[in-house]
Amino acid sequence: MDFAAARHNMVENQLRTNRVIDPLVVEAMDAVPRERFLPKQMRGIAYVDEDIDLGGGRFLMEPLVLGRLLQSAEIRPTDVVLDVGCGTGYATAVIARMASTVVALESDPEAAAGAAAVLEELGVVNAAVVSGPLAEGYPTQGPYDVIVIAGQVPEVPPGLCAQLADGGRLVAVICDDDTGVGRLTVVTRAGNTYGRRALFDGSTRRLAGFEKRPGFVF
Repeated sequence: MDFAAARHNMVENQLRTNRVIDPLVVEAMDAVPRERFLPKQMRGIAYVDEDIDLGGGRFLMEPLVLGRLLQSAEIRPTDVVLDVGCGTGYATAVIARMASTVVALESDPEAAAGAAAVLEELGVVNAAVVSGPLAEGYPTQGPYDVIVIAGQVPEVPPGLCAQLADGGRLVAVICDDDTGVGRLTVVTRAGNTYGRRALFDGSTRRLAGFEKRPGFVF
């Protein structure tokens, strides 16, 4: 299979036709070999336009949803980014081509080790994979200019938003359990004030480790 051609077709037919046109996003997703973040027996479906289930609650997010998340985050080359729920490390590799530094958080130590190994094989030197509860973020390396939640969540914990730098952006697909509708949402920080904008309807798989609890306000 010609993976380079499949990757280019993904960019042209899945991203550009759906208004994902940020040059940093397009160039990064056209460069990162998505198939390398899948088991060998699954690499033939690396560029399908849907989530790819990896088992154990892990998945590779649909390219369009990831592209829209990253475009909405307005990542700059100087940004420090927290990738929450990095899974096999694909989104981390894409973000690493766009930003200065990426901290990739994964709750499953085995998955974290696998992601770190693939990133090292591909020569990604500006990303570090860490392990811990996803909903708690990783405040040790914060604050972050951007936080990307790589999956659908019922809400965003305030403690995660608090890890944003002033002027920072958090992007996630937030699903209202009452309606079942997911919306790509941007949370921004200005001082101690947080704003929230829902940009698009969209859906992806639920990211384990996030539960809606009293006191969640974002």
